[in-house]
Amino acid sequence: MNLELNQDSQKFVTDAASAANEKNALDIQILDIDKISNIAHYFLICSGTSVRQTKGIAEEIIKKLKSVGEVPFKSAGGDKGDWIVIDYGHFVVHVFTEETRDYYQLERLWKDAPKLEFESHTNHSSAAD
Repeated sequence: MNLELNQDSQKFVTDAASAANEKNALDIQILDIDKISNIAHYFLICSGTSVRQTKGIAEEIIKKLKSVGEVPFKSAGGDKGDWIVIDYGHFVVHVFTEETRDYYQLERLWKDAPKLEFESHTNHSSAAD
């Protein structure tokens, strides 16, 4: 994929991770899937302890990225809230409740994807874990 687009993708997915971190998301992971899939450059995966929190995380990500001109193509799962997917085209955000994340284990499915470093400002976790 285009190097400039990939750099933009990295900035936006990092901004999304920061927004999730601001809402105390747990175990924030950024997977670089660019070399193993044509779906997107990155997956951002994080968790909340409740449906209310996952909805808050998703809303904050959308709000923060919209403020810098990045809007999603599509989102799904916001009604139920246990797995919210926000598709920005060049990266995809997955916000889970802890139970749903444990069940689907996306990190295990995409275990060959390198993790992008993201330093969480809370003690919840970071991609380096």
